[in-house]
Amino acid sequence: MSEARPRPAISPWVWVAAFLVAAAVLAVAYKNLRSVSPPSTSAHLERIAEVPPFELRDQNNNSITRDSLKGKVWVAHFLFTRCKGPCPLTTSRMQELDTKLKKVRDDIQLVSFTVDPEYDTPSVLKEYAALLGASAGWTFLTGQPNSVQDLIVKGLLQPIAKEPDGTPAHSTRLVIVDRDGWLRGFQDGIDPEVVQKLMVDLGEILREPTPSR
Repeated sequence: MSEARPRPAISPWVWVAAFLVAAAVLAVAYKNLRSVSPPSTSAHLERIAEVPPFELRDQNNNSITRDSLKGKVWVAHFLFTRCKGPCPLTTSRMQELDTKLKKVRDDIQLVSFTVDPEYDTPSVLKEYAALLGASAGWTFLTGQPNSVQDLIVKGLLQPIAKEPDGTPAHSTRLVIVDRDGWLRGFQDGIDPEVVQKLMVDLGEILREPTPSR
């Protein structure tokens, strides 16, 4: 039986050539990955719907419209001053957010809508805002009941109802609206981590290109 012939040794130059080819392939792949632009926003911050035109009154009895808030990112919140249910908790979240946002106040507005506009007149809301220590960047809005309800339900996509005793029942969500007046996301106002989540969401929207006016 003849002995098996030894395999010829692979030339070092072959290994060098193979290494160079592999390196070239990896370089091209890396370049292609770097050239792909990251998404401009997170999936949960895509545009949902445009807020319709509205006109309400703030706690100082000034007219506030959709155009008044154009150019700012705003967070909508729902309450009524006589509430003994979830309002104190969601309002405390807004207080915390109000404190944290002082450094970027020029770009963000907090907007609390009363769901009990027949009782919560501008003067009642002004007293309530003072009790909360609300900054100038936190607006409280009221108006004609039908106008308020239409905006909250049809514009901000949040439910309103009445309890059997006539007490308003409303959403505990906080709604994020961008500089162009588009709904961009919702957060649960009861969530203990909602302020941190909102700060992240607001930061992402603020980093988007400023719309031309």
